[in-house]
Amino acid sequence: MLNTSLPISRLSFPLVLGLLALGIITPNHATAGSAYRGPQAVTSLDQAVNWKDSTLDPVTDPIVFEDAIVRSEIRPVMGFQHLSNDFFTQGGDLEVYGVQLRWAATERLGFMLTKGGYNVIHPGVGPTLTGWGDLNVGAKYALIDDKAHQFILTPGVLFEIPSGEAEVQQGRGSGIFNVFVAAEKGFDKFHVLANVGVFAPIDTAANSTQLHYHLQADYRACQWFHPFIAANGYTVLSSGNSIPLTSEGYDLVNFGSSAAGHSTQLTLGGGFRSHLTKNLDFGFSYEKAVSQPTGLLDDRYTFDFVIHF
Repeated sequence: MLNTSLPISRLSFPLVLGLLALGIITPNHATAGSAYRGPQAVTSLDQAVNWKDSTLDPVTDPIVFEDAIVRSEIRPVMGFQHLSNDFFTQGGDLEVYGVQLRWAATERLGFMLTKGGYNVIHPGVGPTLTGWGDLNVGAKYALIDDKAHQFILTPGVLFEIPSGEAEVQQGRGSGIFNVFVAAEKGFDKFHVLANVGVFAPIDTAANSTQLHYHLQADYRACQWFHPFIAANGYTVLSSGNSIPLTSEGYDLVNFGSSAAGHSTQLTLGGGFRSHLTKNLDFGFSYEKAVSQPTGLLDDRYTFDFVIHF
């Protein structure tokens, strides 16, 4: 197992992301957003009214990396990740099986269920652990949808209900709010998507307060091949007081780690989507932890299908 580490500053990634967000906000006037109607290629600016039809849902960090575009979809997701050898499990792997639901109630307003599935942990030492994950529900609203400049800005809020099973480190604390803002800028077939948010737990002893940030660049080469690269980061703002771990759990679990300090965990990855039909996409991604401590995630494979309606 490779132990890859990049000399990335804890502050540089959020700073670059913030500058990107400022740089791509160039709206001339705001208009109502439009729900996703299935993938269609955007070939020129005179077709900018349909530019969102050429974008894609993020595949990496699907629980937290929320899209800026309001869509109606059903999304079965499967994730397989290797656990770091220096984690308390002494390596092993984790399987996650879930379904996400998104509904565009209006052109601007969307409701989401982004987490809710079954976890299977095979630790390096000890028996297999299984159980249901927490539920994560929320809403988002497109404040700016500038079709002429292919730009959209969408804040939102999610709430993680501690409904899961303790055997797989779920059901911790009294719930966690995820307050975020997502933005996307299109350049015909090329798109840049960013998301920045804060995990704000109700019980700050049971769960850590964290900043999370995500960046994706993609290019629609053709219907069958829509590649992307992505980066995801998590920085502990305030440690919990639950488990003496030196890292947190990325998008899957908030341990309330008491020894995580102000640590930052980063992943880099890439993958592609294939638009199989007008209403059905297939997605694949690979992510690798690139900073210390790696903790729960050494690397991860994610597969999904997106059924648009």
